[in-house]
Amino acid sequence: MTAATLLHPFTADLLPPPAPDARVFWLGADPDLTLPEAFPSDITFVQGFRPTFLRLAKPGLNVISSPEGEVYDLALVQCTRHRGENEARIGEALRRLKPGGLLVVAGGKMEGADSLRKRVGSWLALEGHASKHHGIVFWAYRPDVLPLEAAVPAEPVEFESDGARFRTLPGMFSHGEVDAASKLLADHLPTGLKGAAADFCAGWGYLSRRLLDAQPGLSALDLYEADWASLQAAKSNLGGDEGRALGFFWQDLLGEPVERRYDLIVMNPPFHQGRAAEPGIGQGMIEKAVKALKGGGRLFMVANRGLPYETVLAARFKTVKPLGADKRFNLFEAVR
Repeated sequence: MTAATLLHPFTADLLPPPAPDARVFWLGADPDLTLPEAFPSDITFVQGFRPTFLRLAKPGLNVISSPEGEVYDLALVQCTRHRGENEARIGEALRRLKPGGLLVVAGGKMEGADSLRKRVGSWLALEGHASKHHGIVFWAYRPDVLPLEAAVPAEPVEFESDGARFRTLPGMFSHGEVDAASKLLADHLPTGLKGAAADFCAGWGYLSRRLLDAQPGLSALDLYEADWASLQAAKSNLGGDEGRALGFFWQDLLGEPVERRYDLIVMNPPFHQGRAAEPGIGQGMIEKAVKALKGGGRLFMVANRGLPYETVLAARFKTVKPLGADKRFNLFEAVR
């Protein structure tokens, strides 16, 4: 209900509706929004998560993957659970508003929205706030001179792991550190892998970097990732690779077809999008891997222990064997 919370000041007459010719952009929009009748039609929706992007674009809304343009009259910001990402979004919105433009921000109470309101209020004069639909909404007008906290984009976190350097941004999965499951899989991959490879749910490119560094026999590597910002980080983290073709696909693997075929796929699939585990996501990824592999192709997969993937793997692959495990994760090698 964050979208309804975000629009509450307008529907409750706490704020006047924007002018008909106002330029509006909406950061982090979800597809369950219902715009008030008085809202202008010139709205740019910014959504970097591919499945949500596609749902927003389906009814013909103007949706882009990352912010662009300036001198907007109104910026609407939907927050996530990630503090750094929320502050970065607010700074992004302020930089793209014209002086005097209106900023409206909303988030869930259980996701720290009230704490965010207080932090933003320490460096920006807030005009008002309200509670609605289990969320908090607050608003302010862009000053002529931006506060230091909003004047420059968020700096990437740079770190080194396994002999390579990586850059990540707040809000990305495993921001600022290597995910333990991905590292476990990378450490247990066999040597001598050859042919064309793909990294499903590639994130900011850790598994792909390890593949390229350890497997000189690979001729090509394609990365598939649903989060736009993470995919851009992966491009930077992999850089150029002489003699091997690299492909980067911003794609919803569950909802869009994979056109290419591969000799091997590595995969650390997500197991939830909300708070509860959703094993159907990983099961769907396994189905996509089966279809994307050549005959005899190999899938290398890591998954949380206890998730019901063994049955799906056994039903869809010729052979399945454990590749390793620890207290939290299981590793599988499956041959098509």
